[in-house]
Amino acid sequence: MTTLKELAEILNISVSTVSKALNDSHEISENTRIRVKELATKLNYKPNRIAQQLKNNETKTIGVILPTVTNPFFAEALHGIEKTATENDYDIIVCLSNETLSKEERSLELLSNGSVDGFIMTVARETQVKEHAKHIQSILDSKIPVLMFDRVMNEIICDKVVVDDFQSVYDATEYLIEKEERKNILLVSNIEELSVGKLRTQGYSKALRNHKLNPHILKLDNAIDVEKNIYNYLTKNNEIDAIISIDHITGIVAINMVKKIGKEIPKDISIVGFGYEHTELLSSPKISIIHQKAHKIGEMSVKLLLDKINSKDHKMQTIVVPSELNLSESTK
Repeated sequence: MTTLKELAEILNISVSTVSKALNDSHEISENTRIRVKELATKLNYKPNRIAQQLKNNETKTIGVILPTVTNPFFAEALHGIEKTATENDYDIIVCLSNETLSKEERSLELLSNGSVDGFIMTVARETQVKEHAKHIQSILDSKIPVLMFDRVMNEIICDKVVVDDFQSVYDATEYLIEKEERKNILLVSNIEELSVGKLRTQGYSKALRNHKLNPHILKLDNAIDVEKNIYNYLTKNNEIDAIISIDHITGIVAINMVKKIGKEIPKDISIVGFGYEHTELLSSPKISIIHQKAHKIGEMSVKLLLDKINSKDHKMQTIVVPSELNLSESTK
């Protein structure tokens, strides 16, 4: 590869002059800038990014740690992260924890050796269940910024971008009670042990208490026999007239099971699930969803992390991105 020194020797000027010319410094005459850039193009000169990073004490890279990308929410959030990072001249390195604490710890350790300027992460299921956060605090103690989104650890003081989990399910439940006059609303959950699952369940329970209605909660064991469990519950509890799924899968399953027991949607049972853009196209009838705005969450995560990286006076923030209840064919 052609170096700055080689360009300088050919043009019989200093290395610093070449560098300034390539960066359009006003200290260098236009004629010199043209000569330097023409030769650089001719010799296919490429800036040594690693050397620039060492000089500036930054990598211009963000480490992103996700539990999975098979969940459309995280895939959409990743797209928002990548797009916004690129717009700000940053690259990303993505690691998957596969919902395990050990893999999350390894990923943080791997990238904290100077490979990245900061982390954006959603903690693994096992990390939340075990309430283990020492590995994350260790990164913060080493002065590397960490931003958490969606699933967060309350004991960790860092920037956070979250969904309005409590309010979004509270509003959806209120809608079913007040607008559709539903009295026996089933909440289906396979994320009960996660922070987001707990908040969504609390929103549902609060709305029911306001109207003095009894709760119906079906807790699923992490997607094991989801169809069978929902089918059995509906056949044994004929009074159910609405279903709220608080994850992105079981709402679609619930639609299939309601049809299987011979009831009509939304005449007999209304259904609301969590989802993302185009989720409604995955079911018939089209499912009404609580749209989490995952892409925007990814965008906001990058912007907030870069504020932290670039500002010594940055104050920790928690940004709540409002969800949106998008009604479709599975509600009246």
